[in-house]
Amino acid sequence: MASMIALSVTAVPDHVRGALTRWLLEVTPYLYVGTVSAKVRDELWSAVSDCAGAGVAVLVYPAANEQGFELKTAGEQRRHPRDFDGLTLLAFRQTDATASQETAKP
Repeated sequence: MASMIALSVTAVPDHVRGALTRWLLEVTPYLYVGTVSAKVRDELWSAVSDCAGAGVAVLVYPAANEQGFELKTAGEQRRHPRDFDGLTLLAFRQTDATASQETAKP
């Protein structure tokens, strides 16, 4: 059964963006939405996550859970999804500047 997905990407090669536009609409730069099957969603995610490199990719799709969605991330980013009693929350990774400020406090 097809379902709506949202896929946000940054710093991915043009050929990946071109492949995404075959299946999804680019509603704003680097934000794609559309209705696809689970197989197509997984294939698109595989292509994007393999090419993310220094970029960032986030996929949101419907799921049978309390929140009604799941998300996947790829690439170097500050936010990381964490499961907290069945809910997905976003944990922030400390930057080097934040870590050095915390160690400098008395």
